[in-house]
Amino acid sequence: MANKNKLIIITAPSGAGKSSITKYLIEQFPQLTFSVSAATRSPRNYEQHGMHYYFISVEEFQQKIKDDAFIEWEMVYEGRYYGTLKSEIFRIWDEQKVPVLDIDVQGAIHVQQQFKENALSIFIEPPSIEELERRLHTRATETPETIATRLGKANYEISFRHQFNKIVVNDVLDKACAETAHIIREFLAS
Repeated sequence: MANKNKLIIITAPSGAGKSSITKYLIEQFPQLTFSVSAATRSPRNYEQHGMHYYFISVEEFQQKIKDDAFIEWEMVYEGRYYGTLKSEIFRIWDEQKVPVLDIDVQGAIHVQQQFKENALSIFIEPPSIEELERRLHTRATETPETIATRLGKANYEISFRHQFNKIVVNDVLDKACAETAHIIREFLAS
């Protein structure tokens, strides 16, 4: 099977559109499956355990770190851990599917280093920091302080964009989705 042990990494600063693009890709490609990350934050209103994230306690997350249960993990913000469980990737491969990881930039770099040519990494870039700020305000899920933190982090994360296989600027969502789908179609065919 051509797609055996391949994986796709979608990464971006918070608010750049990676979740929207990931959702589109999962709908377009039946061989792709969303890799559910583990997180120590509380679920947002619409989020379900096991579907959007595996919501676990900080203590449980730290134990999984000790048990080497992650292919990558990060403390993204103080006291907030996110990570990709090895068991999740193997579960998807066992189903003969290709996992799609929607993860932060540092985690994406770690995964890319581990899986090399079996991984396709795509960096979703916002058209500008000003547009990113507008999108974060539109979400209405952030405080002014968390928006400021996310924007500072975004500037830092954008500096790593050239470490990824492909860069897609998300100026117009439909266009960014189509461009990303084209990149993935080529990767899956290789």
